[in-house]
Amino acid sequence: MEIELKNNAAGILEEIKIEEGFYILKSQNETADHQTVIREIDSSFIQFHFCIKGAMKFNFNNGSYAISLSEDKALLLYNPQRDLPLNIDIDKESWLISVLISIKKFHSLFSAEADYIPFLGEGNRDKKYYSDSDLSPSMSVVLNQIMNFSLHPSIKTLYLKGKVYELLGLYFNRPEDADIEQCPFLVDEENVLKIRRAKDIIIARMSEPPTLQELSNEIGLPLKKLKEGFKQIYGEPVYSFLFDYKMEVARQLLATGGHNVNEVGLKVGYSTASHFIAAFKKKFGTTPKKYVMNLG
Repeated sequence: MEIELKNNAAGILEEIKIEEGFYILKSQNETADHQTVIREIDSSFIQFHFCIKGAMKFNFNNGSYAISLSEDKALLLYNPQRDLPLNIDIDKESWLISVLISIKKFHSLFSAEADYIPFLGEGNRDKKYYSDSDLSPSMSVVLNQIMNFSLHPSIKTLYLKGKVYELLGLYFNRPEDADIEQCPFLVDEENVLKIRRAKDIIIARMSEPPTLQELSNEIGLPLKKLKEGFKQIYGEPVYSFLFDYKMEVARQLLATGGHNVNEVGLKVGYSTASHFIAAFKKKFGTTPKKYVMNLG
């Protein structure tokens, strides 16, 4: 089986191989334009797609058929009769996480519970299966941790393997009488919306972000709850999240070749080039200039 990258915009798509027959694709469009992600994927794979932010459209049969996916929605695709290559139009400022898992690997995870999974039932194994659903707050937490994790590269695959197993467990844990979120903070959907608004505010004002107290006042949430809730949902404190976000924006701007180092630094909130260079090196282990040179 091949998963082949074709003509994708620089910085939009990242692939992580968890193990043979098991992949995570992270599609992050922070540009002001629509972007297209294209991947060859054969019929031996089940596809899970999770829209964390924004919206996107999945195109099939050379554009003759399309499925839209919006924020906080999940889409499952499986067709053992034909390949389902990815051709996704991703809106500006949209994030997508996709999990690709071979049917052989998937059966090994659920061998004892096959009847519980609709498309693994004996009568459905050779039939196509499509399903869309809402993301639960617990799933959103895990997805944001996958998207925004900041760990040493040596444990990256181990961390992501644990998270994607957790994500699949939450995805299939859907009895109506068991819809109680794991995190007490997330029981209150109003708090979740406030925390998401806090994230949107610091991203929109990343060059001059508010203080934590100002942010707390603006979203109408006590400072302690803001700190605790933000870390629970996004996996790290507010300014650690913002730092990682700014560095990723900087990396993508540098990759386009349309801005010099000083311009990129100013766009993400650094008034002096030396501070930006130091921050970029802290995040990526190299200077912006060397990063651009290595792009070739």
